[in-house]
Amino acid sequence: MMQENHLYEYAILRVVPRVEREEFVNVGVILCDHKSNFLDVKLHFCRKKIVTLDADVDLEMIHENLKSFEKICKGENDGGPIANMDLASRFRWLTAVRSSIIQTSRPHPGLSKDLPKTLQQLFEEYVM
Repeated sequence: MMQENHLYEYAILRVVPRVEREEFVNVGVILCDHKSNFLDVKLHFCRKKIVTLDADVDLEMIHENLKSFEKICKGENDGGPIANMDLASRFRWLTAVRSSIIQTSRPHPGLSKDLPKTLQQLFEEYVM
């Protein structure tokens, strides 16, 4: 029996300590498949890489904001009103263009037979 291919979208999550310099560190991947009701994020918060771009950056604030991305993906009650939105709306909010310390790439499409495995592969390719 053949497994079904899932059409997904993913975006790379970045920390941009000094927005005016446009330098960033990739810290995670968000992957979404609306049809399968799959939305997840994998994060790696490397303090050492971030402080090389800005020694005075507020690491705790960034870490807390990244945790909110996890809560929104999972639809957790303490994720605020956005976490209560439907999956597609949460993904669009998470990947919306913003000029802040935490940014995402534009969403990119792909096909996968195993969404968690694909998320792990993208994470290893773009973050680790």
